[in-house]
Amino acid sequence: MVTELADQLRAAGDEVVLVAGGSTSFLGGPGPDAAILPVGRAVKLRANKSRVPLTLAPTSWWKVRKALMDVDVVNVHEPMIPLIGWAGLATDKPTVATFHADAPRWAERFYRFAPLIGNRFERARLTAVSSTAAKAIPGHWGAVEIIPNAIDVGAYDLPVGRVSRRVAFLGRDEPRKGLSTLLQAWPRIREIEPDAELVVMGADRGDPPRGVTYKGPVTGGEKNRILASASVYVAPNTGGESFGMVIVEAMAAGCAVVASDLSAFREVLGDTGVTVPVGDPGGLATAVSALLANPDRARDLGRLAKQRARRFDWSEVVGLYRNVYEEALR
Repeated sequence: MVTELADQLRAAGDEVVLVAGGSTSFLGGPGPDAAILPVGRAVKLRANKSRVPLTLAPTSWWKVRKALMDVDVVNVHEPMIPLIGWAGLATDKPTVATFHADAPRWAERFYRFAPLIGNRFERARLTAVSSTAAKAIPGHWGAVEIIPNAIDVGAYDLPVGRVSRRVAFLGRDEPRKGLSTLLQAWPRIREIEPDAELVVMGADRGDPPRGVTYKGPVTGGEKNRILASASVYVAPNTGGESFGMVIVEAMAAGCAVVASDLSAFREVLGDTGVTVPVGDPGGLATAVSALLANPDRARDLGRLAKQRARRFDWSEVVGLYRNVYEEALR
């Protein structure tokens, strides 16, 4: 998301420097005009029911400060993540702090009772990608502007035939993504809709159940084509989600979305999808089967979702970031 934001800002005529941990390959690879400055090796640690890359080398602090010496505005994404986020907050530059994560309860308490940290944020402009990401931010730090994550919505509008019985899933094979819940629901879905097929992107568990295809890691183009061909997209996540980027991608592709009843997912979907209780294979099977049995309903939800996805297009979001940068400068 940050590299795409940088590309959008450059296209608008701004100069952008990306400072991050890891190598350029770790960051997804720079474009031809990218300026990505790796400031230290990133290691992945368990946090928030996932694996989070952190740069902990003490030298990274000074590399960040040096890289930011000549910039006008610093936008620190995930400012509480050491050490890069901390170093970004410690400059004397106009600063925008952007919160992405669904912070755990201990983090909320830490934010509330850490005055030195609070002083830094009270001098910054605050943004968050959703209300869920903003909920841990103490009120005395100042107002928080919600600026959602964004995609190129047009990249998902492909001339691909939609398969009425196709269900898609995209996510890493880790517990919070909920693949196990979906696979528990799948036999019941197949019992009701024998022609149903499930395409799993991002995970591969070996010998698949009947009707399931494991794709493992996929390219962006392949992901977009599969989403454009699917009738229903399922997001059975179990928690720890602050936004739902894959849901936006499925919406942009015109899928009817069935998602866990998480506040972040409801915020993205509005009334264009179906939500089910978290970790409920039976409820998930019922919701997915109902859409497969009613293609007209699935098409209507997909059409509404596609319309709603436009608010998450870069053409809408990049201007919000540029406005908050200008406010920080003032």
